[in-house]
Amino acid sequence: MKFQLKNILAVVALTFAFASCSNDDETVETITGQGRLAVEFDNVFGSANLILNSQANVTSQGETLNVSDVKYIISNIVLTKEDGTTFVYPKEQSYFIVSEANAASHVLELENVPAGNYTGIQFGIGVDEQQYNLGQTVQGDFFAAAQNEDMAWSWSAGYKHVLFEGMFTSSTVTTPTIFMVHTGKSGANYNYNSVNIAFPDKALVRTNITPDVHILADVAKIIDGTNKVKLTDNNMGGMGAMIMSGANLPLITANLSAMFNVDHVHND
Repeated sequence: MKFQLKNILAVVALTFAFASCSNDDETVETITGQGRLAVEFDNVFGSANLILNSQANVTSQGETLNVSDVKYIISNIVLTKEDGTTFVYPKEQSYFIVSEANAASHVLELENVPAGNYTGIQFGIGVDEQQYNLGQTVQGDFFAAAQNEDMAWSWSAGYKHVLFEGMFTSSTVTTPTIFMVHTGKSGANYNYNSVNIAFPDKALVRTNITPDVHILADVAKIIDGTNKVKLTDNNMGGMGAMIMSGANLPLITANLSAMFNVDHVHND
């Protein structure tokens, strides 16, 4: 009986050893070539999935928002591997507009990503000063696309990095009132911010595996993050609450770094 038990244990040990060798072989020898990575953005308001035009969203400041439109520019994507090395997605291909109203825009399909095990992502929110300073001609199709999506003013005024619009009420603003929050270039300040977030599980990019990194974007944090910005305090009467410049803009820009987190990773 003891002899049989020893044999069984030996077989189990060998099985684990072979499995370990197989995993090592996969890591060292077969993670080659290039693949694709999907980065999916899912907008929420606090703990609730965001629904445009019909959802009452209450902030910590006691304001109720009915959101009609949310858009933001994602740029300058950098992926981090488990060994700490990074892959910088080509800058000229690294500008995307995510629009809540356009489901097709929610998934960024990154092509020609070196195969590997990825553990994090960094990206910008908006168009960085370096890219903007290359001029309108260099921006080409992206600037035209931004204009079509109402994500750019005139060239001299620049891009809208985040667009957040709808109606709101509060204890003192009882009639539904328009709000518009637009971040972007304001004078010499580009109000550009970046996000660096870790994955809860590795994204296994292979020639035959395209991971999907599912990111939740909490749009409540645009005005209700670390910095609290009340729409009521910015209400201009008949024009509504318009925040497109001034002292609140850098506060809102700072909030954006905590707006995003990775919910899960699919490797299939």
